[in-house]
Amino acid sequence: VLEYLADLEGAVAELANTWHPDDPQYRADVYRQAMMSLSYSYFAYFHATPEHPDWAPLWNPVYTLQPNPDDIYLYSPIRGDLSYRVSGNRGTVKILSFTTQRYMSGMVDDISQIGGHNEIDDQDIVFARNGEFELIFSAERPAGHTGNWAPIHPQATGMMVRLRSYDWENEIDPALSIECLEPVPPKPRLTPEEIIERIREMAKFPARKTRSYYRLQNGVKERVGFNVFEPIRMKGALAKQVYWPACFQLDEGEALIIETGLPEHRPYWNIQLNDPYFNALEYVYRLSSLNGHTAKIGSDGKFRAVIALQDPGVPNWLDPAGYKEGGIYGRWYDCDTNPTPIIKRVPLTALRQHLPADTPVVTPEERAEELRRRVRACQRRRRW
Repeated sequence: VLEYLADLEGAVAELANTWHPDDPQYRADVYRQAMMSLSYSYFAYFHATPEHPDWAPLWNPVYTLQPNPDDIYLYSPIRGDLSYRVSGNRGTVKILSFTTQRYMSGMVDDISQIGGHNEIDDQDIVFARNGEFELIFSAERPAGHTGNWAPIHPQATGMMVRLRSYDWENEIDPALSIECLEPVPPKPRLTPEEIIERIREMAKFPARKTRSYYRLQNGVKERVGFNVFEPIRMKGALAKQVYWPACFQLDEGEALIIETGLPEHRPYWNIQLNDPYFNALEYVYRLSSLNGHTAKIGSDGKFRAVIALQDPGVPNWLDPAGYKEGGIYGRWYDCDTNPTPIIKRVPLTALRQHLPADTPVVTPEERAEELRRRVRACQRRRRW
């Protein structure tokens, strides 16, 4: 089997493109990242087929390559020449969206082949009063069909679902099924050749993912350096969304203050911390992300967060989980304006001199309760 997994070395070779290629901790982290991506790739290649679709976990269980902590991602292979029915209950999450596209990241060597994006979110879906719905996906609208329908690209290979929650404690995740509407034979047993080919593709997956996303994060650092945001709007999935990435850097005894005005119309926004390899930081047992529901807004209407290695005793602490360098990703979703936040690097002992005088004190007991509630809320979401 080692012969079939030889392409895993490609992921290790990407160590050369990290910020500290000679650091033993970075080497170990890259090994771990390769295993994260490999563990996900089993679901990508073995769990389902376009003829026999089924939801698989996408990124959340392994944190690989920057999942949004507010999102539960699901994936199923599909074919653009087939039609599908997605049905179930919407639940009460903030946003439910479906994206169909040609190839998923990590599944092809040339990322320019990824495309053919079509997206629909709950603003364009009609639900029954109890949240039940059916949604047909096909290349063309079926004759006489007047219900929910979404087009898929003729060359589509995958469908991705985002279950985006604001209030992790109280919102209810959707319950969804997907089925192929064309007659298909029973799901077959894989041949030895098919199994070996899929194992080979699994082995290629970590390097493909790492190569793409290291470029993305390194590009921000090369263009604007550390502690500066560079807003971008990506094409394809979630075209309504403006991202505001940055690369952060701080030392022991320092804090980074993130400050921004807020759009007047802001259906959804959030901010999260990533490690230096573009993976989401631990977000169950660390306070490494905030969103428009959990963030505390200042009396002047501005949002301020503080990155610090130790609890700074103020609202909106973003815990970097021991990393002195890493990534930040914020999102404005369908907002009327898209402000660019600023970052100020200050001594931790002087933090309050750089914050409004009415900034509350968060006690250790209050912080511990905040974390306890977060852990319970996140564990009760369907991440697997």
